[in-house]
Amino acid sequence: MKLHNYFRSSASFRVRIALELKGLPYEYVPVHLVKGEHKQEGYAALSPSMLVPTLVTDAGEHLGQSMAIIEWLDETHPQQPLMPRDPLGRARVRALSQLIACEIHPLNNLRVLKYLTQELKVDEETKATWYRHWVREGLLAFERELAQLPRGKYAYGDTPTLVDCCLVPQIFNGKRFNTDYSGLDRTMAAFDACMELPAFQRAQPSHQPDNEA
Repeated sequence: MKLHNYFRSSASFRVRIALELKGLPYEYVPVHLVKGEHKQEGYAALSPSMLVPTLVTDAGEHLGQSMAIIEWLDETHPQQPLMPRDPLGRARVRALSQLIACEIHPLNNLRVLKYLTQELKVDEETKATWYRHWVREGLLAFERELAQLPRGKYAYGDTPTLVDCCLVPQIFNGKRFNTDYSGLDRTMAAFDACMELPAFQRAQPSHQPDNEA
């Protein structure tokens, strides 16, 4: 398999975590978002949406959207499952995952932040304030949802799931903007538990070949 991705992309980070948790080998293909490589003809032919990540399967099929990629990986490589077996558990994991991937992330991804500064002429500090506000608001909602569920070692239960694949990248990126994580006790406990695992360590941005430390 080949994963076309960018080291700092939250969505790419999610898929890297899933691949590492499942112990699946893959070829890392960097796509530099800041330099606009995702809009160049070669990559656009691979991903018409011009987004990362794109997974190229062993059969040569192209898959986009991190959540769909991870569920495909889980269905085709069921070892180290990332979804609960019961329908209610799967629905809850999807809901928690989408709270991050669909509610928090779209408001603070690179193209939104670039639009704020380049088109709306927002200064850097105002952009950072926007970022911190929406990440914290989203994570406070996430924390409230966790409070309604039985406590486990990770975000949902005692093994990593799709939720953790989404949570860890969001926390990483939020730290870059000095987001306030106070009062997010269960959220941060799940993050800390994840970061004790080698799979999460290997998937983090600083360990990728295109990292720009």
